[in-house]
Amino acid sequence: MFVRELVSVALFFVTATSVSGYSVTTDTPNVRVKENQGADLSCTYSADFGSNPRIEWKFQNLKGSQTYVVFDGKPTGSYANRVSLYHGNLRFNSMTRQDNGRYDCEVYGGGQFAEATVQVVVEVAPSPPMCKVPSSVITGTMAVLSCHDPDASPPPTYTWYKGNTPLPADPNSIDAFKNTTYKLNVQSGKLEFPSAAKTDSAQYYCQVSNGVGTPQSCKAMMMEVRDVNTGGIVAGVIVFLLLLLLLGLAIWFAYKRGYIPSPKR
Repeated sequence: MFVRELVSVALFFVTATSVSGYSVTTDTPNVRVKENQGADLSCTYSADFGSNPRIEWKFQNLKGSQTYVVFDGKPTGSYANRVSLYHGNLRFNSMTRQDNGRYDCEVYGGGQFAEATVQVVVEVAPSPPMCKVPSSVITGTMAVLSCHDPDASPPPTYTWYKGNTPLPADPNSIDAFKNTTYKLNVQSGKLEFPSAAKTDSAQYYCQVSNGVGTPQSCKAMMMEVRDVNTGGIVAGVIVFLLLLLLLGLAIWFAYKRGYIPSPKR
């Protein structure tokens, strides 16, 4: 009797947990493809969805914007000449850097819904980055150097060079740089000197790399850190005061000579 009850409980448990196997899977959760080459994004669904389920592919770019690639089993207008659908799989004839992002395969059928996600990285080699280096900085003020490559994919990392020496992302990690005060963001390419010193004067250039193709660099540019020219400022103030004095004397002389009429009473 006890054994029979155990079998009944076991059968009930199996029945209760054997919920319908609606599922959508992919064999290509992460796809890397060189730009202008084709790629296959797989999507497999269980038979529970029926013989003719509704299949949709959605795309979300790196900025979060979404669009349909396939709607109700058919490629949408902007993708009609670039993609084809076969047994739920999505085939691109060619992919560009604008195709970087997330692709969701969504399957509807039998009153159920399930999805699978594919992440796509379109590989684009770095280009020579755009760099900005201030030519002159006053001692003790902030100096910001920037470096950016809008084309590289996946997103690149940036390395700044002072002369021919690469600057470590964390200056405290290397003894030779522990007395420096810069901040370097290797993801954004921003190099910041919160309080520039004369020892920061040098030629600077930036290198960009992302594991695709050859790393690229911008042209080295000179940043010179100078003290405030106190003598020049004082001389300028004195000259300005002398000019005001001369102007006042000229007005007084013209008034005395009658060149400037007296105001009528």
